[in-house]
Amino acid sequence: MSAGTGTYTPNPGAAPVGRMIGAQTALETRMLLRNGEQLLLTVVIPALLLVLFSAVDIIDTGAGESVDFLTPGVLALAVMSTAFTGQAIATGFDRRYGVLKRLGASPLPRWALMTAKTLSVLVTEVLQVVLLTVIAFALGWSPHGNPFAVLLLLVLGTAAFSGLGLLMAGTLKAEATLAAANLVFLLLLVGGGVIVPMDKFPDGVQTALGLLPVSALSDGLRDVLQHGASMPWGDLGILAVWTVLGLGAAAKFFRWE
Repeated sequence: MSAGTGTYTPNPGAAPVGRMIGAQTALETRMLLRNGEQLLLTVVIPALLLVLFSAVDIIDTGAGESVDFLTPGVLALAVMSTAFTGQAIATGFDRRYGVLKRLGASPLPRWALMTAKTLSVLVTEVLQVVLLTVIAFALGWSPHGNPFAVLLLLVLGTAAFSGLGLLMAGTLKAEATLAAANLVFLLLLVGGGVIVPMDKFPDGVQTALGLLPVSALSDGLRDVLQHGASMPWGDLGILAVWTVLGLGAAAKFFRWE
């Protein structure tokens, strides 16, 4: 008995873009969470720094509890480690091994691939923030301020660092990206107001360091969470400028091969 016409006819074609982005986001997130080096950078190091510097009086963080000063800075560090350092390294090696080139030739549009990478970063950051918040509360953290301002700072910080990470990954060789991204991470850890208060630096240096995205993010989060500020417009403005510059440069200069 023959089947009716069209019963076994395949229906070729790409899946809806939304479904492709969701699948790629899940894949990117799983790859990130399975990478031991990335987990060390994005989760273990920020958590250890928070516990160590909160429990041991190594650096003078001023009046109040050390954890109240350190937690906003470590949250900023977590955003930078994922959106900038981790994404730059992973994307750089994807580009070197031809993964981006092959994905760029697939039904998944290139803008959708970058969207999936960004969503993967956001998922990882949510896990980071939850973990660090739990640790901070266990250490006696007492946050204040407007939750919407915190969310806006984190989103703008993520966008700024994502643009810079993609710019580095799309213009440098993978090995150079690996070295440069880790070097920038270490330099900004020390000089970005994350652990060491900005007032420990000379006045002229403070002004220059205050314009860095990690400094704006950590200072903005500190103003809200430690001092109860409603909306740190200056820091938000700095992050917005870095977002426009980073994403704009990445869109213009990113090379897929």
